[in-house]
Amino acid sequence: MHSFLPAKRWLPLLMAPLLAAAPAWAQHTVIQAENVRYEYAQVLRAEPVYQTLRATGMVERCEQSSMVSPDEGEERRGLSRVVGAGRDVLTPSRREPGTDEGDADCRMVPVEREFRRPIAYDVDYVVRGVKYRSRLPADPGNRLRVKVAVTPVVPSGAQD
Repeated sequence: MHSFLPAKRWLPLLMAPLLAAAPAWAQHTVIQAENVRYEYAQVLRAEPVYQTLRATGMVERCEQSSMVSPDEGEERRGLSRVVGAGRDVLTPSRREPGTDEGDADCRMVPVEREFRRPIAYDVDYVVRGVKYRSRLPADPGNRLRVKVAVTPVVPSGAQD
């Protein structure tokens, strides 16, 4: 029969030298990463940054033929001309569905539209007399909460 020790007994024996060396690893001085506090900065200016989007859609355009309807044969003058032009613009088309209208030449034409929307804000602000600029997702208003962090600079030879 073999004289092996169960794992419960030999594992602590193996770990003992490693645990004894642990205080040597812990002898390095741990430096706090940074000292942080929050303040409010005065906003000098917030300028929107726009994204321009272009979309092309198809629109039906109709050109009227030069045929004149019987009631339009007389030339309009003065106030009658102004009222008639307004009525022509505001009156819906008299075309009924399913009728073939021979006096209009209609076709689909592409129409390009342009849209602008703000996507960010370039913000100028002052913290303790020093001017900064940041791009933010929203307009901060008159005040901007800022994080002030101070981290000591440790010379490279001083760490050991």
